[in-house]
Amino acid sequence: MDHVHCNVGSQIVAVTSVSPAKITEPRQVCQILFNDETKRTIEGCYQMVLYYEKVEEEDHDWSLTGWIVESLARALLDHPLLAGRVQKRDITGLEIVSNDSGIRLLEAHYPTSLSEFLESNKNEHDDDHEARLVFWNEIDGQFPLFSPLFYVQVTNFKCGGYSIGICCSLLLAEVLVNQKFLNKWVQIHNMLPTTSKEEINTSIFNYPRLKNHNFLSSEDLINHTQNKNRVQSIVFKITTKNVKFSKELWRELAMFCIEEVEQKLDTKIGSSFTLVVKESLEVIEVESVTKSGYTLNELGIKNQINCIASWNDFGVYEVVFHEENKPVHVSCWIGSVADARVMIVPCLEEENACFVTVASPR
Repeated sequence: MDHVHCNVGSQIVAVTSVSPAKITEPRQVCQILFNDETKRTIEGCYQMVLYYEKVEEEDHDWSLTGWIVESLARALLDHPLLAGRVQKRDITGLEIVSNDSGIRLLEAHYPTSLSEFLESNKNEHDDDHEARLVFWNEIDGQFPLFSPLFYVQVTNFKCGGYSIGICCSLLLAEVLVNQKFLNKWVQIHNMLPTTSKEEINTSIFNYPRLKNHNFLSSEDLINHTQNKNRVQSIVFKITTKNVKFSKELWRELAMFCIEEVEQKLDTKIGSSFTLVVKESLEVIEVESVTKSGYTLNELGIKNQINCIASWNDFGVYEVVFHEENKPVHVSCWIGSVADARVMIVPCLEEENACFVTVASPR
């Protein structure tokens, strides 16, 4: 097998696609509608890396990846759009269709120990350092139907320890999708040893004797985004009492949060930005917005805005794939965003509440 060097340090030894355990019926569709002035851009992603200490289990590296395939397939039953693809709809925009094409799962080896990697990452402050542990390919603008929206990379470190890198397209426009999906995924994963042994003798990705530890010769592995390209981002939670959300309010709310970000990060975002609003489970609206005057103070919303200072507030340190082995470190960021954007997602569990994420390139 030819050796393919990705120049990122990790050795990718296996790759597969994971689809929902059953055919999605009926298919789910989420429309992505653009206004006339908006450039139909589909770049950008949420990225997360969870680090775990060594687990005392023989052949843990392949067994973890094998059972991850099994648990992912079952978790996707409740989130089939993650395994879907983007397709062109008509002149009004795009749509995400749950066509069960699958998420992409990769396994990699890293040549240093977990402790060495974390120490190096802390000391070097290298934006590309953690990009070695999470995989992302930008969605092809001309042929989006061939581009996965979700990637998972399991990386085994030398002398034990592993990381799980997760990458999700910003087109899914939901900062909570990772939290909801992760909670479901780990719940299923931790139930598998007791519920599936009688059903499945070995996981469908069990290959301890067949695995080839050479690099995979794959165009996807050569051309993937190698630079972390981390952007500045802050998440706000908005709660209202007597004000109903509307299209005009979304714009005003976005501009208010941009002003807060400019003050907190001592930066200037510019005169325009892209606004992405997930109005419902079936519709995402994207538009270009130019900053202008607004009246949020008169609406009484300013005092109802809370800043979530850390992505850790979304419970990422509670993502446990093996008994009580909690992550020793978690990194979350937004990457591959060329222009400033604001993403607004209503909170389905809480009435009159939403999350606003402001992201801007450094």
